[in-house]
Amino acid sequence: MIKQQLDRFNRLELLGAPTPLEKLERLSTWAGRDIYVKRDDITPLAMGGNKLRKLEYLAADALAQGADTLITAGAIQSNHVRQTAALAAKLGLGCVALLENPIATEDSNYLGNGNRLLLDLFDVKVELVENLDNADEQLQALAARLRNSGKKPYLVPIGGSSPIGALGYVRAGFELAEQIRQSGVEFAAVVLASGSAGTHSGLGLALAEALPQLPVIGVTVSRPEETQAPKVQGLAERTAELLGEPLPSAFNVHLWDEYYGPRYGEPNAGTLSAIKLVASQEGLLLDPVYTGKAMAGLLDGIGRQRFDDGPIIFLHTGGAPALFAYPGVFSAH
Repeated sequence: MIKQQLDRFNRLELLGAPTPLEKLERLSTWAGRDIYVKRDDITPLAMGGNKLRKLEYLAADALAQGADTLITAGAIQSNHVRQTAALAAKLGLGCVALLENPIATEDSNYLGNGNRLLLDLFDVKVELVENLDNADEQLQALAARLRNSGKKPYLVPIGGSSPIGALGYVRAGFELAEQIRQSGVEFAAVVLASGSAGTHSGLGLALAEALPQLPVIGVTVSRPEETQAPKVQGLAERTAELLGEPLPSAFNVHLWDEYYGPRYGEPNAGTLSAIKLVASQEGLLLDPVYTGKAMAGLLDGIGRQRFDDGPIIFLHTGGAPALFAYPGVFSAH
């Protein structure tokens, strides 16, 4: 059983308690369909978000290996880099981050506000790169440089999305399954943003074992289904292998890829509408890169009757600090 195998792996217990599963009453009335939210936006570190679950396992592995520096990569407004940097500060480790500008903007808010501002507070060493098309090789080269200067780096992959990182969302999947059982509600689906794939793969793996009839639908935020599906499937397979268990027969990759345009990191009109709607109905903040696009997909899916009967769960993976990097898009919308 996957759930039992999780206990073999060390993690830092950073969350303290399960994140809430709450009904969004006013949004449900607006949509004509009950919508619940799993509040992974309020994890305890550095303004919250899903990456802390992955970092519980990745940082435990780093400490076990005697690392003194975490290295990672992402966009200038990366939520993952923000939480990695904050945890490095909390643990007394160094942090070096390779950052790209995926939307090629010169807007001062994108370049210096939001998550990027927080990186300076966490005392990260930032290296700007043209792109992260070969991120694994770029991080390996950075690690080699640091080792040559006497450091002991630990490579945290983009998004924390490795089999070790995905264990955080395997654990989250069992946490959510227990909350669903306690609620007594029969849900139609779980919807989440699907990017570097660790959250999607880990959650899908756990729920395929715990609640095999419950579909997990990933709304892609950076690429079409044909290239995202192998990422999710492959990482789920490698995570199951790490756990020493077969992939559950119920595991199935569901992806909706109509909502990520024009590209990663650039919101579209549907994204902005979803952010404004949820903020005005619930006082709940989504972000322009991940959760805004995922919520746009969820709401459009309701309108197009793409779900079976029953309430829907939205996994809120955080990202609100990035709102301050995109003020212009809301005033123009």
